[in-house]
Order: sequence, then structure tokens, then C-alpha cells
Amino acid sequence: MKKAGILNRHLSGALAELGHGDGVLVCDVGMPIPAGPRVVDLAFRAGIPSFADVLDGLLAELVVEGAVAAREVRDANPAATRLLETSFPGLELVSHEELKAMSPDARLVVRTGEARPYANVLLRCGVFF
Repeated sequence: MKKAGILNRHLSGALAELGHGDGVLVCDVGMPIPAGPRVVDLAFRAGIPSFADVLDGLLAELVVEGAVAAREVRDANPAATRLLETSFPGLELVSHEELKAMSPDARLVVRTGEARPYANVLLRCGVFF
């Protein structure tokens, strides 16, 4: 039994299957889930688990070489904006519609319980060497 890191067996297993260049969409409860990618739905109740908590756990285990978020986050969700800009200095911003159009190309979707708008980010996996 694991004693640290991500304990959810579905998420831990999905992360182990990722490779360089694979996309991981971390999204709030309102983001449309595209057909195609593997989905690990962590949503329990509104706000639980939070976008910040899930992103923090993922970043502790993943190598990320790029990130894309919706530019609408800047006006609608200051807390998510601070988190994204702090976590990803080279954050790319696109329209929310563009982000939704990009999401079917993700290999994995991790749905959080976040109930504040535009708390979504598409991560691009890197390599540790």
C-alpha cells in the first residue's frame, strides 16, 4: 500500500501511463468532459477537492513542460489566476472556447470539485532527464 503521494489508485495508475508530450486536463466541475480521454473524476461535493489541492498533488508527481488556461480566468477567478501564474511562469492563455476545443487531445482528464469559474488548465508532460 502506498503511504505518500497520490493515493487514489485510478489517478496514480493513469499518471504512471503518461509520457512526454501527453496532455492532462485538470478541470472544474463545469468544464465539459470530452469523449476520448481517460477520466478520473475526483469531484465529491462543490469545492471538494479544490482545484488548488489537486493541482498541487499533480505537480508533486508530474514533470510539466507547458500549460494552457483560459484567459477569462483573469477577470473571473483571481485565486486561480494567482495559482496558475505562480505555478507556470510561461503560462499560455487562450479563449475558453479554444481550451475546450483542445481538451479532446488530452490523454487524461482529472475533474476536481472546484466550483469557481475557469479553474481549468491543460498540462503538457515533460521528461525528468
